[in-house]
Amino acid sequence: MPKVRNPATLSGLLHLEPARLDAIGVFNPTLAIDTKLFVDPLLFSNSRHREIRVEAVNQYRQHFETVIKFLVATTSSSDVAWRTARRLLEFHELPGTCLGYGANSITGSGFGAKLTERYLQVAKQIVDLGIRDPDLFPAMALFEEAVGADRISDMATNIVRGALATFNGRVIRELGLKGELFELEDDSAEFLANPYQKRRTPIILVPTDILRKLPIAHDWDDIADAANKNSALRRAVSKHIGHIWAAKTRRDKNKLRTEVLASRDAFQALLDAIHCVPLNAYSTASDPDGLVLWAQKAPEYTARHPLRLRRPSSPYKLEDAFRVVIKIVAQFRHLIEQNGLSRELYKERGVPRHESTAQRLFFAIAHSYCQANNLDLSPEVDTGSGKIDFKLSRGFEERILVEVKLSTNSRLVSGYRTQLETYKAAEQTTRAIYLVIDVGGFGSKHERLLEVRNDAQARRAPLSRLEIVDGVIKPTASKR
Repeated sequence: MPKVRNPATLSGLLHLEPARLDAIGVFNPTLAIDTKLFVDPLLFSNSRHREIRVEAVNQYRQHFETVIKFLVATTSSSDVAWRTARRLLEFHELPGTCLGYGANSITGSGFGAKLTERYLQVAKQIVDLGIRDPDLFPAMALFEEAVGADRISDMATNIVRGALATFNGRVIRELGLKGELFELEDDSAEFLANPYQKRRTPIILVPTDILRKLPIAHDWDDIADAANKNSALRRAVSKHIGHIWAAKTRRDKNKLRTEVLASRDAFQALLDAIHCVPLNAYSTASDPDGLVLWAQKAPEYTARHPLRLRRPSSPYKLEDAFRVVIKIVAQFRHLIEQNGLSRELYKERGVPRHESTAQRLFFAIAHSYCQANNLDLSPEVDTGSGKIDFKLSRGFEERILVEVKLSTNSRLVSGYRTQLETYKAAEQTTRAIYLVIDVGGFGSKHERLLEVRNDAQARRAPLSRLEIVDGVIKPTASKR
């Protein structure tokens, strides 16, 4: 699995308060890894920023109106009109937005030759039904397996890169900064430079009000809710594409494709349902899914609560480095239990955020403390499993592993028993920590974890160090 090595944010790079970026409506990304948010073109028309609300909307509609014009004119897949339409649907990677599924990079997905051809063929079928709405293109993501949220986002940012360039120029001036000239396709524009990329890469600033966790045309629940609240729309959907909400698998998506391409009325019912979805962007301020604030909060907490770490003798010995990691874990516990960091583990109404939020939060806290103490002990988080590697020095094979789990994890006990020992063997390390954060739902898992640990100790069998942190939010002193 790829690993995240640097949680640096835009606000940290610019030495700005995150609230400053929030106030002007600019997304504050991590600069070395993607955030799982996406540009949704259906949000363009409601943006507070004129560059998006007017320029981007015009660029987006004109682009697809041109594609539709050529698809109407084409008679075969070898004629000039078809080749022109295909060229207009060839979207390449647009690095710099820091959005998508990239774990240790910020490059997009783009459209390959096969996907472009397939996309074009289905679009031609839809146009031949008599549909001329440019939103037919993002709508295709509902039934085209390979067209995911990242590709819709890449498609949209490619098409409106001119409007985004204008937006970036204005924001850079508003912040009193100086940008650099970058080439995007055949355009030249001013952007901030990203110092955390090996190749010269721009930071493409993006408005927060065009971002969603998933584009509207991917969110089945929202579309179903919108259809159900409108009696006329509900009847149309029921009549033409009644099985749409059950289409979850590849097989069902194939069936849905057949249904929506059966007639103009069927596809129009789908578009009408999509257009009725409330146009709400993801709230980066409340961050309900813990996608954004983990990287911003860690430096705040570590600055308010510094930790002095003694540099181990050089070259590092594993035991010396392990003691440093234990101190970082102890400080993390203190921040959670005594200094309010536990609040970052929950959504509103006390619902725990996803386990990955806790994992990345610990990683960012550890990174901040290592950086503040100028330690060569570099934490990396594995985005696939949530384990954090502490690399001792460049070229040194041994690792100290920390795995962060929530008490709600159904595989909590089995993970402690087997998972970390497997990791330790694979990573050639002899030290590991199983860090469990209690956010409720612990039940008997607490006692079973202790039983596994005590049994291993009695048999003198190897086992990772068990650390349990109380992450349950306590009532204020006045309410106790």
